[in-house]
Amino acid sequence: MGLGVLTSGGDAPGMNAAIRAVVKTANYNNIEVVGIRRGYQGLMDGDIQRLTSLDVENISGRGGTILKTARCLQFMEEEGREKALEILKKFDINALVVIGGEGSFKGADKLHKLGVKVVGIPGTIDNDLTYTDYSIGFDTTLNTVLDCIAKIKDTDFSHDKTTIVEVMGRYCGDLALYSALAGGGDIISIPEKRLDFDTICSKLKLRMSAEKNDNIVIITERMYDLQELKKYIEGKLGVDVRTTVLGFIQRGGNPSAFDRVLASKMGVAAVNLLINDYSGRAVGIKKNEMIDTEFKNVNTKINNKKDDHNILNMLIY
Repeated sequence: MGLGVLTSGGDAPGMNAAIRAVVKTANYNNIEVVGIRRGYQGLMDGDIQRLTSLDVENISGRGGTILKTARCLQFMEEEGREKALEILKKFDINALVVIGGEGSFKGADKLHKLGVKVVGIPGTIDNDLTYTDYSIGFDTTLNTVLDCIAKIKDTDFSHDKTTIVEVMGRYCGDLALYSALAGGGDIISIPEKRLDFDTICSKLKLRMSAEKNDNIVIITERMYDLQELKKYIEGKLGVDVRTTVLGFIQRGGNPSAFDRVLASKMGVAAVNLLINDYSGRAVGIKKNEMIDTEFKNVNTKINNKKDDHNILNMLIY
């Protein structure tokens, strides 16, 4: 079996640890591995290099992905996927590990249906894949968010300021939710429990009436126009409001120990599935146990997490 590994979509801390685990597990089983650079785009271009266990030494602690990543519109077309098949045959690759999010898994499923053995590893900081409790990169990013919020809190306290902090997540509020559970925010609005402008203002007013004049409002991206929300609060309450978009600072940095271990376990599980002739599946973790599921069960519907929301109600709402 010739095994290829690629990273696709947005980068996530821990992807390198997953690459390392895939290569080492494959080599342990006498399987040669090639790395495909820049995701599906690199596959289309034949940007492929052999990887050995020695090549992936000391990469698990590095952020980003040594294989790089890119978006590939061409691969979304049937003609592009046919070209990808030709490249896989040319390099004698008959099995593939794809590390990425929902979009990456959709591409992997297309290859699976064309006869390529494919297994996916969830690598997305948003943690928006419902079949798995955690995806690679989420824990590291959460700690980055908490660190940033702690710094903002220091200056808010010094100046009695309120700051709206926008975190990533797309349509999933896990980064905002868990940062609030960890004590990072005072008011939180997420896709799963969206607050309107008046509700945010009433909560701020209540806190200010208790002489709590430094406040952090955490929101998930794509929910509001930040400047519109800022002006509404200022007009309603007569206070100055700052806005901070954490942006791509959340993606970078050395992965946490949790993400390194999770990525390593997932890398081993992915290769073992392929060795045992499974395909069209994504590995994950549920209740601290490794699982796998068919690609058709992977989606990014808004996560519910009722237990976490109930805890948050007692702590912050």
